[in-house]
Amino acid sequence: LSDGASTSAWFREEGVRRASRTLDASRTERTLELRDAASGLVVRCVAVEYHDFPVIEWTLHFQNTGTSDSPLLSDIQALDASWQCRTQGNWVLHHHRGDDCTPDSYAPRRLVLAPGSEHRFAPTGGRPTTGAFPYFNIEQPGGGVVVAVGWPGQWAAQFTRDTTNGLRLRAGQERTRFRLHPGESVRSPLIVLQFWKGDRERAQNIWRRWMLAHNLPRTKGGTPPPPILSFCSGGFFPGLKCDETNEVRFLDALREVGVRPDYWWMDAGWYPCGEGWPTVGTWTPDVTRFPRGLKAVSDHAHAQGLGLIVWFEPERVSAGTWLATNHPEWVLGGAKGGLLNLGDPAARSWLVEHVDSLLASQGIDFYRQDFNMDPLAYWRANDGPERVGITEIRHVEGYLSYWDELRRRHPGMLIDSCASGGRRNDLETLRRAVPLLRSDYQSFAGDPAYALGNQGHTYGLASWIPYYGQGVYYSDRQLTYAARSHYCPAFALCADVRRSDIDWTLYRRLVEQWRRVAPCMLGDFHPLTPYQLDPGEWMAWQFDLPEKGEGLVQAFRRDQSAYETARFPLRGLVPDARYSVTDLDGGEPSTLTGRELTERGLLVTLREEPSAALVVYRRL
Repeated sequence: LSDGASTSAWFREEGVRRASRTLDASRTERTLELRDAASGLVVRCVAVEYHDFPVIEWTLHFQNTGTSDSPLLSDIQALDASWQCRTQGNWVLHHHRGDDCTPDSYAPRRLVLAPGSEHRFAPTGGRPTTGAFPYFNIEQPGGGVVVAVGWPGQWAAQFTRDTTNGLRLRAGQERTRFRLHPGESVRSPLIVLQFWKGDRERAQNIWRRWMLAHNLPRTKGGTPPPPILSFCSGGFFPGLKCDETNEVRFLDALREVGVRPDYWWMDAGWYPCGEGWPTVGTWTPDVTRFPRGLKAVSDHAHAQGLGLIVWFEPERVSAGTWLATNHPEWVLGGAKGGLLNLGDPAARSWLVEHVDSLLASQGIDFYRQDFNMDPLAYWRANDGPERVGITEIRHVEGYLSYWDELRRRHPGMLIDSCASGGRRNDLETLRRAVPLLRSDYQSFAGDPAYALGNQGHTYGLASWIPYYGQGVYYSDRQLTYAARSHYCPAFALCADVRRSDIDWTLYRRLVEQWRRVAPCMLGDFHPLTPYQLDPGEWMAWQFDLPEKGEGLVQAFRRDQSAYETARFPLRGLVPDARYSVTDLDGGEPSTLTGRELTERGLLVTLREEPSAALVVYRRL
């Protein structure tokens, strides 16, 4: 770690200070501090022990309290742990793909860690869930450990099997090699471990419950966000200008047809951007298209009882915009455009004050932040030979600090963590935000391939992140199948209200059905089929609220399936209890015992392909 000396040797030589304090009834914070008297380097491990879940987390902090540069710190690993398998069985690593706007984003993978093997995982480009996913479940016979790396930057994890029963895991920021200046401090990625015994599916549901209890951002009053429905013009329909007239027109049209979302969603393009929304860096409403600012739209939405979501992308800066022209020193890339350096205190302070004023003056209720660029090359180009990793650390710290200050000034305001879809959904981000778009892979024109891919996204993502969103565009074919394939706790609809052929009766029914089933989507998640993207197969899963005795089954007969009927044994039900089972597409409710539903299974018949079943149950 330090000028060639290993951490373990340094730990044995130096004194250790320990402290603990109670955070609340569920958590205790424990601090371990090591101090090098010669150099003034201080290392602190701040850990949180959870009493209501088998979880521990920690973050490392490095500070130079000396009067000269610190020793060289390199290859810092926030996690370096070894385990021995209790039996002669195999180590199995369960992991998932990250998002790259493809059908197999979030696809689950099962990897047997053979003796003598080594496997490395890292995202591409600096956004933490691009391609790779920083959530892992390591299984051995009888139990295992869930591992998460919380870092909104370039992380890496390496799994190494020895030739016997041992496994070593090293994880942290991908590259570090720097000296700290006097008075300077940095932090490491957040590491979370959840230990488990018995059934791996149960372990994943304990993780989901921990995420809901301790990680999901809270609204006003300290309550978790409920399922939300939003509607968006998209701003991308042919001939549709993003302006006050059209935003109000869409809001009025929804009121007239009786579709009532929770939020009106204004996406990209409301600022001066020339011929296209990607030109970002001037964060004021375009006065030619919004002469009264966005306040006219927010007032109109609020009058109808809707909140307003507004899209921003502050970190990407285009040439010729206000930021690139007036403050090129804040931009990694300068006047030609590039990455707004959130590690620069002046840039971050301006951003906080400017966005805070927009949120207040324009009546914005939900702050949506996108990030459509890979920052890694900018970070690394800005590092000196003995400052490798520092620009990334400073940007990550600044990004989190920026959101923390917005949340402090606007208590209960929700933030959306979009990054070209779902490419920045690490734990540190998700403690401050919810992903309204888990991926930019969305259904267009009723194409069943998009619906199929989104079924796979729910199947893979739901094991790890309980609150997420997705949207679907109106189509005049297979809309029910497409919408149900996209149903999420945060669901969005998008339709061009200028069309005269929209089936608003169907739209209202889809909204009503989503509202009925959405609370179940925050329950335990049980896959009922294997994961696959074969258009000739069925896919199904179950969301269960055992404390309420309620749940939801979603089943999909894909467009090339030859089978009209399938039977799915359910999970988590009380064997001797009686359940009322209702197909939301019609028919009388049936009554079955928990034993019948778990042993024989739920019979689902879908006459057409493709089609989707929505079945709810309730304990009597």
